[in-house]
Amino acid sequence: MRRTLAVREAANTYAALRLAHPDAHCELEHDGAFQLLLATVLSAQATDVSVNKITPSLFRRWPTPEALAQADVAEVEQALSQIGMFRQKAKNITRLARQLVDEHASEVPKVLAELVTLPGVGRKTANVVLGVAFGLAEGVVVDTHVQRLAQRLGWTRRTTPEEIEADLIRIFPKPDWPLLSHTLIFHGRRICTARSPQCLGCPISSRCPSAFKAEHVGRKAPKARAEVSPAKTRAAPRKRNGAELPAPARSKKVSAPSKSLARVRPRAQSSSPRGRASRRKDRSPPP
Repeated sequence: MRRTLAVREAANTYAALRLAHPDAHCELEHDGAFQLLLATVLSAQATDVSVNKITPSLFRRWPTPEALAQADVAEVEQALSQIGMFRQKAKNITRLARQLVDEHASEVPKVLAELVTLPGVGRKTANVVLGVAFGLAEGVVVDTHVQRLAQRLGWTRRTTPEEIEADLIRIFPKPDWPLLSHTLIFHGRRICTARSPQCLGCPISSRCPSAFKAEHVGRKAPKARAEVSPAKTRAAPRKRNGAELPAPARSKKVSAPSKSLARVRPRAQSSSPRGRASRRKDRSPPP
């Protein structure tokens, strides 16, 4: 990893961010490690706001690992139906509760290696639980906001969460890890948004190598549309009793007469004596 100016000034930049967002914290509402663990699992592909709307009733109905372990999955699905992937998440948290009861005496593990063995729990979720619930710094949480800001601030050129986390761990001391991610998340939501970063009002724009061009940094490239070959667009041959039928004949499209032709009327023949004489003269044989 290159020691660029942005990397060398990372500590001062982070200090300015802390001053700008002193209220940075985990916005998932919870009471205890078990509730935080469930809320973090449910927050995958969902906003914290949407998760906070459903967890109060979820926690009241199944307040302990024992209660959730015995819950009917269909009922849990109904309780989670307002968030995305609710069926898979219902399976994950019921299996998670059973594993806590069977293998961990209904307690949330305080070791990252044990947490990531739980259904629906990855390294990011484990780091959230360890840092927020237990105050343990085992790593840096890298979500979409942290990934985007780390790239814009010049702290990493990597693109995967694992590589970005490794770069942030090398830059910042361990005591900074738990609040680092929350501070970057708050800054990403309030100021340095994905599409319209507010560089003019940003408190660290003078330190940011991406200032006033940040909308082009740290965003996922649009997916290229797959080209469809002409062979795939042809209709499949029609068959009857295993035999291929001939293709239906195409009907010829008869074009309607143009308006200009439709307005042309045949010239009426004159019934006057002069007109009849002129026609007889035209039909007379040549001399």
